[in-house]
Amino acid sequence: MKSVKRFFFILVFSLSAGLSPASFSQVPSGREVVKPEIYASLDPAARGSSFQIAVVMKIRPGFHVNAREKSEDYLIATDLKAALPAGFSSGEVSYPKGKLEKFAFSKIPLNVYQDTVILRMPITALASVSLGQQHIPLKLRYQACSSELCLPPVTLTLDAALNIVASASAANPAHTEIFGKQ
Repeated sequence: MKSVKRFFFILVFSLSAGLSPASFSQVPSGREVVKPEIYASLDPAARGSSFQIAVVMKIRPGFHVNAREKSEDYLIATDLKAALPAGFSSGEVSYPKGKLEKFAFSKIPLNVYQDTVILRMPITALASVSLGQQHIPLKLRYQACSSELCLPPVTLTLDAALNIVASASAANPAHTEIFGKQ
């Protein structure tokens, strides 16, 4: 039933945007438009250490997602949440500033993300965290749109895999291209 509703939603938007039924089959899903990748700033991370998890959203050319700070109440903002297992705490997610873009379907410029966007979440591995491979479940919600149509909102379940060690001297900075030198 959910897929029927989704199909109808896309069909209505596609037809209202002037797309022909033949081109409808070429409309991607929101899952195909955004490719998220997950990185940790330490590998391994030590008990008692603070680090960051980054979700890098690679957005297909010709599409955008609404920024965290949305321009209109009806828009669906990009949102990242963690279901922290025992032994971890987190701070507020850092969302980048969006870019105001003008689209034919809106009278005002919309605050959007395009191309590649990095969301960062500060994490602390508490002294009580279990050693070895750990997983932090993440939920990424966004709505992808082009200049012609908006796709149904998507919530992706992601997994931040971490290796936890006992000694801070064994923790190593990782992915300096995303997090910079630490």
